[in-house]
Formats: sequence, C-alpha cells, structure tokens
Amino acid sequence: MLDTLATVGIAAHAGGPWGAGFGWFFLLIPFFWIAVIALVFFIARRSRRAMFARGFGPGAPWAQPARRAESTLAERFAQGDIDEKEYRARLEVLRANAYPEGAPER
Repeated sequence: MLDTLATVGIAAHAGGPWGAGFGWFFLLIPFFWIAVIALVFFIARRSRRAMFARGFGPGAPWAQPARRAESTLAERFAQGDIDEKEYRARLEVLRANAYPEGAPER
C-alpha cells in the first residue's frame, strides 16, 4: 500500500496523467484561439484594403459621378470642342439630373 501511495505521489508531481512532457499542453488552447482571432482580423483588414483599392468607399472615382461629368464637360469646353451655349445647356441638364428632388447637393 505504501508503494502505491508513493507511486501516485510521484506521478502527480511528474506532470499528471499525461506524463512529464505535456506540462505545457494547457497553453495550446489559448494560443490556438489567439491565432484564429488574429487570422480573422488579418483577412478582414486585407479584404477591406483591397476593396477600397478597387474603388469602393468615399474616395472612389464613381462616388461623385456628377462632379466627374461636370469636369469632363468643362474640359471639352476649354478645349473648344463645344461652344458656350452647348456647354451651359449640357451643364444645366447634368445638374438637373444629378441630384433627385429633395436631395441636398454636395
């Protein structure tokens, strides 16, 4: 009986039921979840940056199509492709159709 008690005491101090080599095993679960959360964060951040680089978001080229159209029209007028009467007529049409009724202009 004393031999059994002595053996149990030694086994308990030697690392529990898994043996002496697995004392660090309890650290694997938190490290796994930290790695999973970091991976999700990395993927989300990278996809968001890629989305903004492709032209989504407030600075996108298509975010303000009315202003792009007006600048294109102004360039054509400056180059002499259209005269002043046509420029003003087209600008009026652009501004009338650019913003729906009741929407504030930017």
